[in-house]
Amino acid sequence: MPATPVRLTARAVLLDMDGTLVNSDAVIERWWSHWAEQHGLDPAEVLAVAHGRQGHATMAALLPERPVELNLADNARMLDKERADTEGVVPVPGAAAFLASLAGVPHALVTSADQALARVRMAAADLPLPPVLVTAESVGASKPDPEGFLKGAATLGFAPTDCLAFEDSGAGIAAARAAGTRVIGIGPRALPHQPDAHADTLTAVTVTAAPDGLLTVTMG
Repeated sequence: MPATPVRLTARAVLLDMDGTLVNSDAVIERWWSHWAEQHGLDPAEVLAVAHGRQGHATMAALLPERPVELNLADNARMLDKERADTEGVVPVPGAAAFLASLAGVPHALVTSADQALARVRMAAADLPLPPVLVTAESVGASKPDPEGFLKGAATLGFAPTDCLAFEDSGAGIAAARAAGTRVIGIGPRALPHQPDAHADTLTAVTVTAAPDGLLTVTMG
């Protein structure tokens, strides 16, 4: 028997970018593996931490005794490299149709990328930018801190409990939960972190809006 579809309702949608809308794993793995080797670290262990976080926060988690200013300088260099590298950046399957279905629906991008990198990657994947952007410059703390999701919900004019977040990483799912937002996990990285619902890709997700603005998000 086919699985019963999962349905959640909300008033607004908060979207992560990397791994959720855009598959940028090739670029992330390329540059973070290079950074790991420079610092005598196992690339696999570095990548396990890097997804979902701002670069300096990843560095701080991996090298806790390292001065903050060195992490910030490395982060700036990393962002320069990532903005210049779009080889292998593609949309997550179903992302274009999913974003098209959000036309007229309150939604925001909540990403650990800075605004320039967000624009580069969304353009490389040929995806439209949501009307509201919450990027690295918008917050004082990286995911898993909830600040980004709280700011996204507030900018859209809704309580976090009235929003649904779409995320792929442990750091992102933890951030959304800390904000009080339910989470739909996208892709294999999300599964171990027990999101409220899960879809392999965005092809399995549909969004419909009632006349009163209530959104129904269906998976499966």
